Amino acid sequence: MSAHSSSQEVLLSAHDLIITKTNIKGHITYANRMFMTVSEYPEERLLGEAHNIVRHPDMPRGVFRLMWKTLSQGHEFFGVIKNYTACHNYYWVFANITPDYAKNRQIQGYYSVRRQASRAEIVTMSEIYQKMRTIEQQHGKQQGPDAAMSWLLNYVRQQGYTSYEGFILSLHLAHQGTKQR
Repeated sequence: MSAHSSSQEVLLSAHDLIITKTNIKGHITYANRMFMTVSEYPEERLLGEAHNIVRHPDMPRGVFRLMWKTLSQGHEFFGVIKNYTACHNYYWVFANITPDYAKNRQIQGYYSVRRQASRAEIVTMSEIYQKMRTIEQQHGKQQGPDAAMSWLLNYVRQQGYTSYEGFILSLHLAHQGTKQR
């Protein structure tokens, strides 16, 4: 259940691209106009802020634990993410986050490109996220994110995928034709 029951969903069009860039710690160094419009934040309120300024409380912490683990290994991360706006509305995106390498091949930050998520992706991931939040509550603040991440990776394997990335990309590609809401 959402923190604000009066929240309205902000729907993205198939052509909307939300783009941000962060430093190594996840603080926003660039936000495109679409991100500012959808998130309802002006640029001066975003720059320098931790990207989790838009983190929705419905998102399990285990997803972000997996994201940071994946990114720290130099790999890109894909996910279906629910975000908050400044006015406590929400929007769903299919996110692709990639490391930004300096000339010395050290990660200096991250690029994130987000697109419209299909209703089918949202329904599937909402059910998974509900289970992950339950696991996090059962295991407490310290062990909850790792327990939920482990459950997610096991679930993905049970579905016949060798990686979370393979699962999420398969889900996204399977629903390319069902993006209309």
